[in-house]
Amino acid sequence: MRILIVDDDPLVCKSLEVLLSRERDMEVMGTALNGAEAIAKCHEALPDVVLMDIQMPMMDGIQATRQIKQNWPAARVVMLTTFKDEKNIRLAIRAGAEGYLLKSQEVSAMAQQLCGLTAGTAVVACDVLKELVEPKNDAMELLTAREQEVAELVAEGLSNREIAQQLFISEGTVRNTLSVILDKLQLRDRTQLAIYYWRKDGRS
Repeated sequence: MRILIVDDDPLVCKSLEVLLSRERDMEVMGTALNGAEAIAKCHEALPDVVLMDIQMPMMDGIQATRQIKQNWPAARVVMLTTFKDEKNIRLAIRAGAEGYLLKSQEVSAMAQQLCGLTAGTAVVACDVLKELVEPKNDAMELLTAREQEVAELVAEGLSNREIAQQLFISEGTVRNTLSVILDKLQLRDRTQLAIYYWRKDGRS
């Protein structure tokens, strides 16, 4: 298994390179300090697995993952980060990542999970899985005050025109705001938004 390590901390890259290289059937083909470097490395020689940090300068891990999966679908991207909040987890999965591991894990356990990729096993740290099943934060907190107003009115069954009239904004603004809301909450349409709103409000 040929691995590319991507992290903006050179010490993290070097440590992981040394430790993973000791594992059986694992070869670290290179390291990169940001997403742009990771893409350049993939151009040079496609790795089997990319261990990808999230927050990095120039290009973050989410953007890099999206581009790598678009250009090299066979490459398996596994996020390796200190962040285990629901938002980052879902953004990574939507970008195409096959796994989500935490830097706090033992390298031996990490290596064992990476080996499971070839067998189609999900590579997700236990703490991350718990965060997905039992998220601590209400995603509605991601919305601005105006977006929350629009979400509430959609949940009450108002049309875009009725919402525009009530909030004294244009229908185009309502449509744009609704699109942003759906993207932030990762919902498909206004029906899902209404269901989500009433459930989180304890009225379902």
